[in-house]
Amino acid sequence: MNIYKAKNEDLVIVKAIAHSAINAVYPHYYPVGAVEFFLAHHSDEHILKDIEKGIVFLLEDDNENTVGTVTVAENEMTRLFVLPKYHGKGYGGILIRFAEEMIAEKYDIVRLDASLPAKSIYLKKGYSFVSYHSIDCSNGDKLCYDEMIKRV
Repeated sequence: MNIYKAKNEDLVIVKAIAHSAINAVYPHYYPVGAVEFFLAHHSDEHILKDIEKGIVFLLEDDNENTVGTVTVAENEMTRLFVLPKYHGKGYGGILIRFAEEMIAEKYDIVRLDASLPAKSIYLKKGYSFVSYHSIDCSNGDKLCYDEMIKRV
C-alpha cells in the first residue's frame, strides 16, 4: 500500500475515482438532481484547486493500482472515494485512518459531511452526528447529508 500526495497530473485519476464512485453508488440513495450536484461539485476546477493546495491524496494497492482518494483540509476529511471494483476490501478504512492521523497532528476533532451511503460507515468508525443539512438541487431535488465529528 502507498498513499501519496496528488500532483496536477493526477487530476484525471482523482476525478475518475470520485465520478465512478458517485455514478455507481449515489443513484441508489439520491434523486437525479442530487447526483448531478455531486458530480458538478467534484469538478476539474474544485479538484485542481485542492491538489494545488497539497491536500489531495491517492491510495495505491500492493499492485500499484490507484484505488482511492481523500482530501484533508485542516480538520475536515472530504472527497473520500474508492473505485467501485475495490469496494468492500478495506481501502476506505485505510484512507479514513490516514486522514484521521494527519488531522490528529494539529487538531482534536475530525469533521466531515457524510453522504447517505457513507453515514453508517462513519458511525461504525466512531463518528457522531452533529447536524442534518440539505441543499436544493435541480429538478426540485434535495441533497441530504449529515455533519459528523470524531475526537482523535
